[in-house]
Amino acid sequence: MKRIFMLAALLLCTPVLGAESSVPLLSVTPGAGGQVIGVPGASLPWLLLFPFLPALLLAFTAFTRIAVVLFLLRQGLGSHTAPPNLVLTGLAVLLTIFVMSPALKTINAEAYQPYLAGVLSFNAAAEQAATPLKSFMLRQTRAEDLDLFIGGDKTVDPKQVDSVPLAALAPAFLTSELKTAFQIGFMVVLPFLVIDLVVAAVLTALGMIMLPPQLVSLPLKLLLFGTVDGWHLLVGSLLGSF
Repeated sequence: MKRIFMLAALLLCTPVLGAESSVPLLSVTPGAGGQVIGVPGASLPWLLLFPFLPALLLAFTAFTRIAVVLFLLRQGLGSHTAPPNLVLTGLAVLLTIFVMSPALKTINAEAYQPYLAGVLSFNAAAEQAATPLKSFMLRQTRAEDLDLFIGGDKTVDPKQVDSVPLAALAPAFLTSELKTAFQIGFMVVLPFLVIDLVVAAVLTALGMIMLPPQLVSLPLKLLLFGTVDGWHLLVGSLLGSF
């Protein structure tokens, strides 16, 4: 986890810190009543960004696609509390780490460890860390989504990772991930919708209109999902989509 937050710090600070020396987040100066802790003006934006750091980092990874599909699955099953949010989020994080492991290993070997050893400066390590992450994002981004944010810039070559700015690649990647997640989610939810329609039609034909169809369809959907080993199929399909 420490390495993941180090990656986030490297990526977020790259566009702003132009000098090789880093800006201190807090400064301590002697005062009349003792030491006074202040925040330098240059570091104030980063302190404000800290609460959003995990969300920004997860937006650069496979977490969005996996989490959306898992939550759509629960919605399709009609079980609003099982599995709980914590379990689905934990599974999404674990699958994200598995999918991103090649990029994370490259970042650790080429950016994080050299930065700790003092071989690379902060800005140089940030540039090294951004390259494998941008390569992963570019492979998952649709050309039309990237064109939307590039805006016809002729200097950007989608086949060259270094020429694509992260400011345009990040929203294009997230847009493509949401589109892919909804496409996968539609295929996952469709069988459950058929079961709901059949159960509702049968109950109506029997005159049992006061019985909620969800009470009958939920066990059938759980039985179907367990019979076909749904979790194995869904996780395998998610991993194969990358």
